[in-house]
Amino acid sequence: MQRRHFLAMGAAATTAAALGSRRLFASPAAVRHPLWLPPELRPNGITLRANAHAITSGTGTTGTAMTLGDGAIGPTIRMRRGERARITLDNALDEETILHWHGLKVPEVADGHPRFAIGTGAKYEYDFEVTDRAGTYWYHAHPHHRTGEQVYRGMAGLLLVDDDEQDALRLPSGARELSVLIQDRRLDADGEFVFNPVMHERMEGFFGDVGFGNGTPNPRHEVDSALYRLRVVNVTASRITRVALSTGAPMTLIGTDGGLLASPVTLTHLDLGTGERADLLVDFSQVPVGSSVMLVSQEFPPPYRGGMGMMGRGMTGAKPQGAPLDLLEFAVTRKVTERPYVLPALPAIARLDPGTASRTREFRFDSRQMRHFINGKEWEMERVDERVPFGSTEIWRFINDSNFPHPVHMHEVQFQILSRTGGRNAIMPWEAGWKDTALLFPGETIDVIAEFNAHRGLFLMHCHNLVHEDMGMMMNYTIE
Repeated sequence: MQRRHFLAMGAAATTAAALGSRRLFASPAAVRHPLWLPPELRPNGITLRANAHAITSGTGTTGTAMTLGDGAIGPTIRMRRGERARITLDNALDEETILHWHGLKVPEVADGHPRFAIGTGAKYEYDFEVTDRAGTYWYHAHPHHRTGEQVYRGMAGLLLVDDDEQDALRLPSGARELSVLIQDRRLDADGEFVFNPVMHERMEGFFGDVGFGNGTPNPRHEVDSALYRLRVVNVTASRITRVALSTGAPMTLIGTDGGLLASPVTLTHLDLGTGERADLLVDFSQVPVGSSVMLVSQEFPPPYRGGMGMMGRGMTGAKPQGAPLDLLEFAVTRKVTERPYVLPALPAIARLDPGTASRTREFRFDSRQMRHFINGKEWEMERVDERVPFGSTEIWRFINDSNFPHPVHMHEVQFQILSRTGGRNAIMPWEAGWKDTALLFPGETIDVIAEFNAHRGLFLMHCHNLVHEDMGMMMNYTIE
């Protein structure tokens, strides 16, 4: 993949420019483009160079990406449980940055806390053992006040972990394993990414009007009439994606944030907040050659309370929260006949016993007057908000007092959701396994349980709506 990949817009861009539009790809008949598949690297002494570079369309319009390498997003890093990861971050941006390994349990110095952000021309060395289960993880920029725009412009990548348990399942692999970072973006008439949250967006979040997959706008991918493993990561700034197939066909969920589930779940849609992942089996065997199936975010009522979220609709031209959005077109181009795949029994998951929890902590999430709080506080770089004994098991209670949803992400641990009261008042089918991010709707209370037994140090818990995060909806906690 070359540096000047991805905006081969053709007639769609020409027409939009002629109309003076600042949303090049909003047309229902938008030209679709081959999904970019990032190069796959092993973490054995690699260097990730953060840099800004031009991306060019077929009509000469240009925009600026921030990525780790020359592609539209960073390379895919494939690790194995028990492996040592040695990775150098080389910052060639004109601003600070640092990387967070989202979902992994790593030492404090490797976790990407904003206080470790490095300036232009500096390097940061990561060296840690991969101890997590096989699963779909990701990595992304994590500097304070700049996480939203850096991730929006491409400072993110896929992080896949393998292990013996997963190998035994003989899941679809090679060309039949597809991993996709899902984003929504706005572009101006010059092809430049627009990221400028105005007043109501500083409360709701920032939304685009074009679906991107792996940095490709309006992506398309050719598939056989066969079973595929599809790993989906929600990397949007703020959008909840209700992931489904345009045909309404069922999908089989086999994994979430922290790896494989204890048993597969058949469903026709699932909701992913920013940072959440889904590991799916999707069957194209009955789709005729020459036909297409669209991976979409289905329309749903926006999870706002008190009439919030309506004031900005139509003002920016973006598709608001809950609006339908095309994510990725699957074009069936080849008929194959194969023996049906039978999913073996998935590995068991030990459930944590709430009776072993040493304490319960409450965290209230609130948003008001263009500010965002946890327990009434905005984040400060050095302040320690909670101290957790090393080796303890605790229940953390997340309470949403605000009018907006918050995908709550914990660094350094995977947790299990014990209960949800208020709002949807249930644990969703896609929340049964290990999680590091929980989607918290207004009026909801979620109890999660976690073991704090991997590393000592200072870590973060925060809202993963990137606008809220950059505005201080974070908290420091120490494991000591």
